[in-house]
Amino acid sequence: MDLSLHRAPTILLNLILLLVTYKGVLGATFSFVNRCEYTVWPGILANAGSPSLDTTGFELPTSTSRSFLAPTGWSGRFWGRTGCTFDGSGSGSCVTADCGSGQMECNGLGAAPPATLAEFTLGSGGQDFYDVSLVDGYNLPMTVEGSGGTGQCESTGCSADLNRQCPSELRVGEGDACKSACEAFGSPEYCCSGAFNTPATCRPSVYSEMFKSACPRSYSYAYDDATSTFTCTGADYTVTFCPSSPSQKSSSYSKPTTDTTSQGSSQESGSESGLTYSGYGSVTYSGSGSGSVSGSGSGSGEVLVDGSWLAGLAMGDSPRTTSPCGLQNAMALTALFLMLSFLHL
Repeated sequence: MDLSLHRAPTILLNLILLLVTYKGVLGATFSFVNRCEYTVWPGILANAGSPSLDTTGFELPTSTSRSFLAPTGWSGRFWGRTGCTFDGSGSGSCVTADCGSGQMECNGLGAAPPATLAEFTLGSGGQDFYDVSLVDGYNLPMTVEGSGGTGQCESTGCSADLNRQCPSELRVGEGDACKSACEAFGSPEYCCSGAFNTPATCRPSVYSEMFKSACPRSYSYAYDDATSTFTCTGADYTVTFCPSSPSQKSSSYSKPTTDTTSQGSSQESGSESGLTYSGYGSVTYSGSGSGSVSGSGSGSGEVLVDGSWLAGLAMGDSPRTTSPCGLQNAMALTALFLMLSFLHL
């Protein structure tokens, strides 16, 4: 008898285990989308013990997106910088949420308050934890949406323009950002420090309640855990700047010119505006919420949508980069082919 028949069950079992565990080993894809009418420069800070992603800071023009892969167990934070000026070498600074590196790359430095923050901890085979925090103040609308995972996987964030509602004592510049009460006054009761460093002693202030009223799913002060932390398992995540409507700050920042030669054309269908995806000749987005995306033009790859209007984006800027979903599907087809081959031995 052919010994390969005895080996077949073991090989097939290993292939099945590989497919089951592949998503957990892969981690999560983070997709950043800019729906503001001005350029945003996202910053990325990995927590201690977590590896850096492909970049720690980059330019994201209006109506564009960019994606990165984070390994399982990764934890860190994202934010959007505004009003930035960088020269050809990447040196410069930003009006809000600057990381102080003097470069477009933040290089291990965090956002200077006030800044809207998205915070993540990816579970190692378990739940991911995520939130959008206004504890360090607010500089622009931002939301987080999970897709392709199991569990509650609720969307969170702050789509309101708090700069328009910001009290004068918290306002930065001409309404560029809105400070937290802790940053503005430095009092222990606002900072949840000293004698106020426990949930029992640090209570919501009139200022944190203002933030909470406008953005009920976001952290408004340090101990606002119950209604502000969300969980999901095995998901990819989309971080969207200005998700529902442009910020009023857009008038102070110039809108970049779209390079129609390199990026192709974008056609709008439905209630949402079109997005430019790197590496595709033309892209059409249909509908709002869950929709469909089709691509054509030079380069290879795929754009997938599975329950979220941006789920399954191809990673990075390369037109030849296959999305995690596409790679996983390819592995499944390979396993099926091998299974059929063994059955015909």
